Amino acid sequence: MARILITSGPTRQYLDPVRYLTNASSGRMGAALAAAALRLGHQVVIVSGPVAVDYPAGAEVVDVETTEQMLAVAGELFAGCQGAIGAAAPCDYRPRQVNVQKIAKTGGPLVVEFIETPDVVATLGQQKRADQWVVGFALETEDHHFRAIVKLERKHCDLMVSNGAEAINAAETQVALLAPDGEVLAELAGSKEAVADGLLREIDVRLCQPLK
Repeated sequence: MARILITSGPTRQYLDPVRYLTNASSGRMGAALAAAALRLGHQVVIVSGPVAVDYPAGAEVVDVETTEQMLAVAGELFAGCQGAIGAAAPCDYRPRQVNVQKIAKTGGPLVVEFIETPDVVATLGQQKRADQWVVGFALETEDHHFRAIVKLERKHCDLMVSNGAEAINAAETQVALLAPDGEVLAELAGSKEAVADGLLREIDVRLCQPLK
């Protein structure tokens, strides 16, 4: 069976010592994917941002906070894994400058310049060996199929899971699993646990091979 890396949850990018940019990702899908992989007999290591969910006891969990930390830990762990599933929702932007002191009110507007953070899944996709695979998640609010295919190609993924913003912090979700040529391999809807089971069955059949 395979050793699978799963990224999960949000990340935080600090503006000052007490304020940060983040999103509402709950880590539920990451936890559900980990549980599904364990049920299939795979080993699982999770790199997780700050979440309140409980991950399966059989999974190794490494906690991180920022997107940069998630990338560094995931990149190190991926070398010992056969595949990676990027279920996390890392912040895409961070402040160009982080204030060392709490930003005080001035009575006027506050202007913050943001720059892009590194792309965790794209980096893993670029670094993967011939015997490794990467599955990404594309959460979009429009043109779901087209944008998912663009992300699949740009991030060098082997498969892409397309879903919508309604999946964030929800108990249920609806996804499409896409191949590199744009073919819809599976459409799944229901609880995140049921959807995760369906996704892992597809990933198991199409991508997982015993490590040599």
